[in-house]
Amino acid sequence: MFTVSLGDDGAELRPLEPWQAEEFLTHMDRARALVDPWIPFASAATDLASARTLLQRYADQQAADSGRLYGIWLDGTLVGGVLFRTFEAKNGTCEIGCWLEAAAEGRGLVTRAARILIDWAVDVRGMHRVEWVASSANRRSLAVAERLGMTREGVLREAYPYRGKRHDEEIWAVLAPEWRNGRG
Repeated sequence: MFTVSLGDDGAELRPLEPWQAEEFLTHMDRARALVDPWIPFASAATDLASARTLLQRYADQQAADSGRLYGIWLDGTLVGGVLFRTFEAKNGTCEIGCWLEAAAEGRGLVTRAARILIDWAVDVRGMHRVEWVASSANRRSLAVAERLGMTREGVLREAYPYRGKRHDEEIWAVLAPEWRNGRG
């Protein structure tokens, strides 16, 4: 296993795996109110068995090279995460997503972790396009895409049905040459 420092505040990025289901469930219980309005991630992990199933799904995706899941720890406590929701090496495209619990907001943790994922995707795996897709109403998520230097490419109107309401989805992306130039 690896650990990547996210800075001098004790934050770390690590793989999040099925054997960590209990810790993940405890975290999801703290994060549920913040995460659940936007994505079904939290509602997919409501007990130990469902938390393990969710983590196993991403372990299987990683084994198939089609997705990956990482946790963000702050002072030894799981407080959020980032993921490759999709990862299409053959096409050179992937989509990054995130979640965070309220106690960890406002520290730049997701932005720092997403930068590490994008660096790896572009530099190691040769991805050409990294996407960020979020509800137009999820201003905090869209702010991360903007901080990462992504370009807002458009809005898919009422494209995402969730909790009885259709949400507009914004598509943001950065291309590998843009990412490399932006780091310069």
